Amino acid sequence: MNWKNRWLWVGLLVLLAMILLSILAAPRSSSLQQGSTYSRAPSGYGAWYAYMEQQNLPVQRWQRPLEELLQAQPPSVKQISTWHLSEGKAESGLMAQAPLSPITLVRISSDHRMLGGFDEDWIRQGNQLVLLGVRTGVTKAPFRSAIASPVGAVKVETTRRYNQADNGRERPTIRPQSVQPRLSDAYGAVVWERQIGEGRVLYSSTPYLAANAYQDEPGNFKFLAELVSNPSYPIYIDEYLHGYKDQEVIAEAGTESLASYLAKTPLALLAIQAAVLLLVLIWGHRRLGPAKRLVEPTLDNSEAYVQALSRVLQKANCSDFVVQTIGKAEQFRLQRALGLGSEPVEPQTLVEAWVQQTGQPATELEAVLAPLNQSRRLSNRELLLWLENLQTLHRQLNSIS
Repeated sequence: MNWKNRWLWVGLLVLLAMILLSILAAPRSSSLQQGSTYSRAPSGYGAWYAYMEQQNLPVQRWQRPLEELLQAQPPSVKQISTWHLSEGKAESGLMAQAPLSPITLVRISSDHRMLGGFDEDWIRQGNQLVLLGVRTGVTKAPFRSAIASPVGAVKVETTRRYNQADNGRERPTIRPQSVQPRLSDAYGAVVWERQIGEGRVLYSSTPYLAANAYQDEPGNFKFLAELVSNPSYPIYIDEYLHGYKDQEVIAEAGTESLASYLAKTPLALLAIQAAVLLLVLIWGHRRLGPAKRLVEPTLDNSEAYVQALSRVLQKANCSDFVVQTIGKAEQFRLQRALGLGSEPVEPQTLVEAWVQQTGQPATELEAVLAPLNQSRRLSNRELLLWLENLQTLHRQLNSIS
């Protein structure tokens, strides 16, 4: 491997490692899409948003930082509707100017705190905050329930309920009389509200109150619509929470410097990528090394033939053929080495000549000649022992020649 190919492979390994780390360390898009009005997944709110538009309700998506909505004046709303679900009709009217306040802000997530991190002063001004997906205690309620409401049965799939005991865990300053259940059963409240000054906060223990999965449950859509449209404030759905941004926000984010980008990047991910890069470089330097020419093995046809034949004989279990063929050839070789010519002689004559000329005991030669005169097939173990004795016999002959 030359230097050019070596660094090419190292670069590919580094790139692959970074891609895998980015995929594993990046937040899952499915969790970010839960509760989004752009999502068509069962956990999304696309169908409910379309339902709100069909009712001509003043709903719109907010795709900028939340501080801009809370601190600045809201943008103009073309149409304001007062929706009375109990009467089944809507009263609409055009508005020339944007309302200074108040507004209704809807945030859908699976891990809201009791106040969602909001300043109570903003709510006291008369604004309405709707938090779907507040973490509450688990009760003995059945997972699937159909709870009655003024607009029909509302289907919920959660065992979490809000009870007065949750006050001490989340907000010790909440007075029990300031909390009003809006959707509840014998186990506690699924939806409840709390009055703060001129405004109020609406909570839901499930983030899927009117998700796409409940399109066949008309009570769910109507109940949430009544919840957020009464009073008839402009309704803003926080989509910035789910990763959606206006083009202006994206353009502003694109002009940030490299230093500001790195400042927002998790340090743990950078450290892991740097460590992987360092390990790959070390491995490439130590393991790849200088290029070496490949040596093509020489092909020995005779050896290849012998090996192929031995495998065939082994599978056919022809050890007797091997003993007779090799044994006869070794017997003639021994006769010539002992000066007895190439004509076959009796085994006893060969043994006597072996003992006389080598001074070795007759048992060594008899152990080699014995299998030649028996009809019993040798086992694999016996065949290996016989070949070892034959090699010993060769060494002894070489020592006297």
